[in-house]
Amino acid sequence: MQMPQPNDSVLDRRARIITMLQEVLPADAVIHDEHAIRAYECDALTAYRCPPLAAVLPGSTDEVAAVMRICHAEGVPVIPRGSGTGLAGGALPTADSVLLGVARMREVLEVDYANRFVRVQTGITNLAVTGAVEGDGFFYAPDPSSQLACAIAGNIAMNSGGAHCLKYGVTTNNLLGVTAVLMDGSVVEIGGPHMDAPGLDLLGVICGSEGQLAVVTEAVLRVLPKPEGARPVLMGFGSSEVAGACVSDIIKAGVLPVAIEFMDRPCIRACEDFAGAGYPDCEALLIVEVEGSDAEIDEQLGLIKQIARRHDPLELREATSDEEAKRIWLGRKSAFGAMGQINDYICLDGTIPVSELPRVLRRTAELARHHGLEVANVFHAGDGNMHPLILFDANKPGDLETAEALGADILKLCVEVGGCLTGEHGVGIEKRDLMTVQYGPDDLEAQMRVKDVFDPRWLLNPAKVFPLEVSAGRRVA
Repeated sequence: MQMPQPNDSVLDRRARIITMLQEVLPADAVIHDEHAIRAYECDALTAYRCPPLAAVLPGSTDEVAAVMRICHAEGVPVIPRGSGTGLAGGALPTADSVLLGVARMREVLEVDYANRFVRVQTGITNLAVTGAVEGDGFFYAPDPSSQLACAIAGNIAMNSGGAHCLKYGVTTNNLLGVTAVLMDGSVVEIGGPHMDAPGLDLLGVICGSEGQLAVVTEAVLRVLPKPEGARPVLMGFGSSEVAGACVSDIIKAGVLPVAIEFMDRPCIRACEDFAGAGYPDCEALLIVEVEGSDAEIDEQLGLIKQIARRHDPLELREATSDEEAKRIWLGRKSAFGAMGQINDYICLDGTIPVSELPRVLRRTAELARHHGLEVANVFHAGDGNMHPLILFDANKPGDLETAEALGADILKLCVEVGGCLTGEHGVGIEKRDLMTVQYGPDDLEAQMRVKDVFDPRWLLNPAKVFPLEVSAGRRVA
């Protein structure tokens, strides 16, 4: 069957918009060739793809504002994009949209150690922020698994966390201010290089808003002095439920590790085959890391190991050198790449109360058997941020749909036990139709009214977050 072709008026409009964008941006910053544009047709949720009308790569706040003014005047939707590492389809374009990427905006604009902040353009990668300050004994705390590639813009949009968020918090706890461009091209400053801004907490509204309210072009981030030292301990257990119970007991004891990471057997085996980290043959393992002086570390790990022994660990291994510490973390840091070597997968990020870990892990295994698929678990156990990886075969008809149905059941379970749909990946399109599971009509209406204020025509990242039938009356056709 021959695919329908765009009519002349659509082609004329596309050509006119591209010409207008080329007038305000460098020639190589407007991408519209049918082959080159394919690089921007999806983010890391690759099951859904759609090339945009054009992709633009501005290099400054002023250039972003110029693009936004054009798109606002022409009624063109804008899709903000960081590095494209998002897992929920938050940067999925529509065919009539302009995708606006911040990848060229990577400058460190200001460093102030006395007040412990850096000001950066938001296209800079997460890891590069620490790279800019670590030589002077500082670091940026949020550390998502994709920190080598993910941009600060995306971290702010999704309120990303990482392995060390148990102690240091997620992005919102380390974000002091932003420069943002609204849909009409207005530039606003929210917050700044101080602990707390007066008035409404608009910074808290922007962080985690998934590109629905503004394009964040610059950020003021809190940096911290490096700890005196850090040391992990690895624990192997006979079941996931027992490992989950150990996590719950560590938290109840009042100990605050910098990280508690969980991996189950499928993930352990994949990581061993991939990285050879020397993990034990067990059903589940925990990596618990504490930091401070040697005396503080010894005291904390002593209590943690005492708690672990109550759960009959199959192995209890404390790092005695930097090399051993790196090996303990090697498999965990390689987990997502390792799983990708053996199968296609969907990575979820529902969040639950830590006390519910044993129950949720048991029920997740039951749901996986019901749907006939395998689930591998690797996640930030300390704050209950689950990352079940649903394994499926993308080339097998119906497998993707089955995986999505299983994913929906797992996320509904998270809400049922008192958790929420997303901890750091965002809603995007992946969980859009599940929003009614967590929120009632009044809750959704209140959220949509906030978007009405920032983006009255709903041109910024449309068709994301809110179920389409709920938001249909607000979106501009």
